Amino acid sequence: MTTEIRQSEREGIVILEVKGRLTVGEVSELRERVRTLMAAGHTNFILNLEGVDYIDSTGLGTLVICFTSVQKAGGKLKLVNLSRRNIELLVLTKLATVFEIFSSEQDAVNSFFPNREIKRFDILDFVQQQERED
Repeated sequence: MTTEIRQSEREGIVILEVKGRLTVGEVSELRERVRTLMAAGHTNFILNLEGVDYIDSTGLGTLVICFTSVQKAGGKLKLVNLSRRNIELLVLTKLATVFEIFSSEQDAVNSFFPNREIKRFDILDFVQQQERED
């Protein structure tokens, strides 16, 4: 399955909607797209991972590489619409403490503007909810 990336922009924030898998052999397009956009002057990104059903260690590494590259350029990279499995992966690897995670694209966009109200994804609430369901 090939990873597809749809690009859009809202209020100056680049939104990359990723579909497929973030795995070895499938992540180079994402890394290259972020690099190209940064070279064009973009520094703020939202990765919409709603269509991503699987992330392996290479995919996690790519997310971290993109995050640190954007951060070094003075920008921010935020995640939105992660599946239960992918949230669990970020919690397990403690990357949930590194990335800002949101449940809605609008909340992620609002997080770039300090005067706007935002609702952050609550990891503790998520974990407690999963324990109740299991």
